[in-house]
Amino acid sequence: MSHTQTMRDSEGATGWTGWIAFGGIMLVLLGLFHAVEGLVAVFDKSYYLVAPSGLVVNVSYAAWGWLHFGLGVLAVLTGIGMLTGNRVAQAAGVVIAALSAIVHLAFIAAYPAWSLIIIVVDVIVIYAIMVHGREMKLSE
Repeated sequence: MSHTQTMRDSEGATGWTGWIAFGGIMLVLLGLFHAVEGLVAVFDKSYYLVAPSGLVVNVSYAAWGWLHFGLGVLAVLTGIGMLTGNRVAQAAGVVIAALSAIVHLAFIAAYPAWSLIIIVVDVIVIYAIMVHGREMKLSE
């Protein structure tokens, strides 16, 4: 073990850096889920449980679909950035996970079980980034 590695370990890098890798991978996965959900909303409006008028925000499924798709692309790119240890990507990851949770809260009437699962994963991603985010750069 080199002297530099020993210094990094004493500065606070721990085994918890795996949480950031988990958060980055989950953000990529969430992004892919968002993209698929968005494409389904755009191309198969009958898939969801309620009409657009039954949602919290009364807009067409095409609008919801493009919102989900755009958020999904951002989440994938941000997750990849997090895996490289980029601090800006970590900050963006918190914002994107929070937006994802809010969007799914508003979309909950259309697909309740899936929306709740995504909200829980978003909260776990936010936890991973906020609590252990600074350790990712230290461990490189």
